[in-house]
Amino acid sequence: MDIFAKILVLDDEVMVTKTLKTLLKLEGYSNVFTFNRPIDAVNWLKENNCSVIISDFIMPDMNGIEFLIKAKELHPDTTQILLTGYADKENAIKAINEVGIFKYIEKPWNNDDIILNIKNGIERTNLKVQLKNKIEELEILNRNLENIVEKRTNELKTTNNKLETIITNLSEGLVVLDSNNKIEQYNPASIEILKIKEDLKGKNFFELLINEQNQKTTLNVGETLYLRNFNIVDYDKNLTVPIELSLSKTKLNDEIKTIVLIRDVTKEKENERLKDDFIATLTHDLRTPVLASINALEFALNGTLGELTGELRNLFTTMKRSMEDMLGLVNVLLEVYRYESNKMHLVKTDFDLDELILNCIQELKPLSDKTNLNIEFEQKGLIIKADRSEIKRVLFNILGNAIKHSFEGGKIIIKTEDIEGNLKVSIQDFGEGLSKEDLDGLFKKFQRGNSKKRLPSTGLGLYLSRQIIEAHNGEIKADGEINKGATFTFTLNKAVKSAKVVS
Repeated sequence: MDIFAKILVLDDEVMVTKTLKTLLKLEGYSNVFTFNRPIDAVNWLKENNCSVIISDFIMPDMNGIEFLIKAKELHPDTTQILLTGYADKENAIKAINEVGIFKYIEKPWNNDDIILNIKNGIERTNLKVQLKNKIEELEILNRNLENIVEKRTNELKTTNNKLETIITNLSEGLVVLDSNNKIEQYNPASIEILKIKEDLKGKNFFELLINEQNQKTTLNVGETLYLRNFNIVDYDKNLTVPIELSLSKTKLNDEIKTIVLIRDVTKEKENERLKDDFIATLTHDLRTPVLASINALEFALNGTLGELTGELRNLFTTMKRSMEDMLGLVNVLLEVYRYESNKMHLVKTDFDLDELILNCIQELKPLSDKTNLNIEFEQKGLIIKADRSEIKRVLFNILGNAIKHSFEGGKIIIKTEDIEGNLKVSIQDFGEGLSKEDLDGLFKKFQRGNSKKRLPSTGLGLYLSRQIIEAHNGEIKADGEINKGATFTFTLNKAVKSAKVVS
């Protein structure tokens, strides 16, 4: 542990900075510099460097992201940690993606957690500095090894000639890597995209990039891997440039090579940002008047505006239900967009699956009572780790569909299984069933089954359920026959944490 590392703490609340300084001193860190105004911290950074910066998000005059951008301009290698409240979670995630901060920590923090992140941040900064020094050493050595490089170049000349025409004329960047991920060949577009002026040969390709999500970059011969959320640093403009990669491993002249196609996706990211802004604005403009209408109708139905006639009450009830359906559709559309654009971030916690299923059964009871349905569920006491609200959405959707498409007086069977730590959930009904045509497109967007009941549906419920399950690295499927019912099954890999005793 580097107890002599300099740590900067910025928060407009004096109590927070004092608390953090005391905590860090107890851990042995003596060089802790605290500030309550962003401008004072910026001025200090102009004259000093540090290993870790811890900054609050919401502050007067300058928010945490604006401050961290200025700090990164002064000290690009310094590890940055953002303190934020739960309501600012999306801004924190945005900071990770756009500013490149190391971590965000929600208030109130866990002392052990923040100390661990600070320790890791110090180590990260030290490694980056060591890496930069090592690269400079390698550049010096490289200049003294021109003869060896020339010999190696001649050995690869035959291979290079075969690829030269293709590589030179591609608009995308293309590099050829050896078995150690070091660059052997590259085209002119690579220099432009990677923003590196010196010779790329011999450099570790992945050390030139910023990997935002620590994505897998290993693959076997014959495999192709598509990767997003990588960036490169444009030091001339002091900004990061988003790129996408396509990796293919193959054999060339009995040697294993990796061919990497590089795309600058700056314009796509900007279009994506504009799309996000549009969706956010549209969602707000749709939800606000709908919520206002629902509240107004609720007031009227509660008698706030006076006694309602039976006919008027029925009209207001129908209007309220329609508004709630419209709000539900807006929410589902927004949820679908978040999954399709990789904007959905799962919050996985340990929870009681039996309790969640029973909760869904209870909430749907008014619907099942209408057709006198019997729902059978054997509790297994399974504790699973997943995003509880999203799994509830899947269960609620599948069980709701099973109730809607069951025959009067029928039954529904819900089963849960722990298969070597993998969760399996099945919901079986004995109603209308599914045709082959239904099964072929069941989980596609806006796809609806050919129900005889002609129940209202957006055609998004099962599509969204598939997105949720796949986001959990699971699988969802359906089976059934016309008039013999349907069974929906989903699995979550390594989701079962434990099983409690069920009395």
